[in-house]
Order: sequence, then C-alpha cells, then structure tokens
Amino acid sequence: MIKRNLYLNQLLRFTDKPLIKVITGIRRGGKSVMLALLHDNLIERGIEEDRIIHLSLDSLEYAALNSAEPLYRYVKERTGAGKRYYLLLDEIQEVAQWEKAVNSLFTELNADIYISGSNSRLLSSELSTYLAGRYVELNLFTLSFAEYLQFRNQQKETRIDNIRNEFAGFLRSGGFPVLHVADYEDDTAGKVVFDIYSSIILRDVVQRNRIRDIELLERVVRYLFDNIGNRFSAANVAAYFKSQQRKVDLNTVYNYIDALESAYIIYRVPRYDIKGKEILKTLEKCYVGDHGLVYSVMGHRDRLISGVLENIVLLELKRRGYDVFTGRSGEKEIDFIAKKGENTIYVQVTFRMDAQSTVDREFNPLMDIPDHYPKFVVSMDDVWRDNYEGIRHMHIADFLLSDFY
Repeated sequence: MIKRNLYLNQLLRFTDKPLIKVITGIRRGGKSVMLALLHDNLIERGIEEDRIIHLSLDSLEYAALNSAEPLYRYVKERTGAGKRYYLLLDEIQEVAQWEKAVNSLFTELNADIYISGSNSRLLSSELSTYLAGRYVELNLFTLSFAEYLQFRNQQKETRIDNIRNEFAGFLRSGGFPVLHVADYEDDTAGKVVFDIYSSIILRDVVQRNRIRDIELLERVVRYLFDNIGNRFSAANVAAYFKSQQRKVDLNTVYNYIDALESAYIIYRVPRYDIKGKEILKTLEKCYVGDHGLVYSVMGHRDRLISGVLENIVLLELKRRGYDVFTGRSGEKEIDFIAKKGENTIYVQVTFRMDAQSTVDREFNPLMDIPDHYPKFVVSMDDVWRDNYEGIRHMHIADFLLSDFY
C-alpha cells in the first residue's frame, strides 16, 4: 500500500476525538485502503490487534451483518469494559439501518469509530438524523497528479523528471488508484475503469435508487459526460432527449442526476455572480468524480479535452479544501471561483493559447475583476508563457503541483 498522507494526516488529527469519522467518496477511490493504512498506524502506535475491529461490510465474510442488530451484537461480543476500542467499518451503507447500530456503539462503548461509504445521500440523511453534531466528514477523491507521481515513482523505483510526459499519462488514464500500482496498456486501463463505472452504476445508482429504465439512465450519463464543463440544467437534458424523439419526464431527469451525484459519479458546480455577489440558481456546470470515467464511456475524443482539463483542475481545488463555483462577471464567464475561508482564487482553463481570440477570452474576464486575489490561466502550452496584469499563466502540470494556492 502507498500512503496517501493528505488524507491520512487529516484522519490522524481526529484520532481519539469524541467524533465519528466518516470517510466518503467514489467507489474504488481508496477508502478501504485508507482504513487499512489507519489500521497499520494504530498497530505502529502500540494498539493491540484485539482492540481494533476492522470490518469490510461489502465482503461475503460479513454478509450476515446486513442490518443494525447483528452488526451491533457482533461488535458488542468482541468488546469489554476497561479497554478502548477502535472500530473501522468499511462500506457501512451495506448495513440496513446502520446508523442505529453506530449511534448505540458510539454511546455505549469506549470506542473511536471510523466508517466509510460510497453514497452521499444515503450517508447524509442518516447522519443528520441520528448523528448530528457527533461526526466529522472526510471526502476522499481519486489520485491527484501529485499522488499519481508518487505512485509512479514507487512503481518505477526511480525519480521521474519529465513531468509533462507524466501528465499526459495521467490525462489518459485518470486517478483511480488501482491503475497505478502496475503497468497497464491504454486499452486495458480503459476496461478497468469501465468495469469500475459499471459497478458504481449498478450498485450505487440503479440498486440504491431502484431505477428501472437503465437504458435511459445510461443515455443521461452519456449526455452529461459529453457536456463536461458546459452550462446545463435538467430542462436542457429533457429538451435534448425531446429533440431525439425521446420523451423524458423532467422529474425523472432530476432524480437521475441526483442519484449520479450521490454516487460521486458527477459533481454539480453552481454559478456565482461576481458583481451581484450571489449564487445563481440556474445553468450550473457538471463535472465527473474522475476524468478517467469520461474516456472509459465516451472514448478518447479530442473535443472533450477542454472539459477534461477543467475537470482535473476542479478536483484539485476541491482536494485542497476550496468551495468551488463557476463565475459570471457581467456577460463574461470565469471557469472557477474558489473560496476557502477569507481566501479566493480565480482560474481559467483552456487547452492551448493558439489564437489571439483564445488569449482574449481567457484573460479579459479576469482583468475585469477589480479585486487583488490571485488569478490564473491554466493550459497545456509549453511555449506560450506570458503573464498579463498580474494574471499568472501556468502549464496545468505546474499548476497542479504548485504551492501558490
């Protein structure tokens, strides 16, 4: 296992604090490994093995623990008075009414509890009902570019110097950790990611939401993936299907989009009006939980590159703890406005600065913003490096690895 210190350190800051630690994120994104790393850390700190109860609840080994009461009994039988225990419960959503068991164990035992899950809606509703004020959530994403390089360095057992070439590999494959613990050919990597996608669709979307029209769901997914980084609404999606002679109920589209978001397949990013200083309720943008999903479903289409680059930047900003919006300043669009506490940054993302019209389109909206927060234009240009009016232009690989934000 390769340590993902960004997340492990966040978890360790809350170790032995009187809160339930909730790890959320897309299936196969690394949650199980994170609990395994935590398990190892506890052993290294001198915690006896019999005080650590680590259950992978999506495994057949624990199939009998499929509801709150047997899970509660199983843990209680393995704990006693006078000791502090550590409960690591992986894929907790596999247990019906799990929140009742976790709440009881939290109340009755001298225990530090960690749970993970792959469905945000399922977790959030139960957490807010039963565990309000008693938990802290850590959202775990697929590999960042920096983590991808860490995996590659360890795999190759040598230092990687050509960052541009490595970014091209990251761009093609995406950030699911399983892809980067061994060498895969592009077609094999694509199949691995598509199998992950199919598993998420089946287990975290179709089964959880009792969706019957799977063919329509997959059409909605393809529409969203084909429009990464474009403004959209459920009404736009329904109108598109109508143009294809396929009548779709608007509420069905909303429900499908909500289900996909709950499974971390997509993220919806709201629009923010800089001049009006308000969040707009229309024409948000849609991105995916890992850009490898887009290529596995849609193939490597050149016209998708700009949206995929935006997607990579979005996830990096979210990993770093920013609340991210797409922006509007008058009639001009800004790809990302990212806020964290009192800090704000503005980011424009494009493929190439290959024409003056592109330069104007990317820089002019940022130049119109009157504040002095950091502003970036990010692209894949190796040659074009000009900075304008304090607006920094960076290659995307450098931006992803930088400490400027």
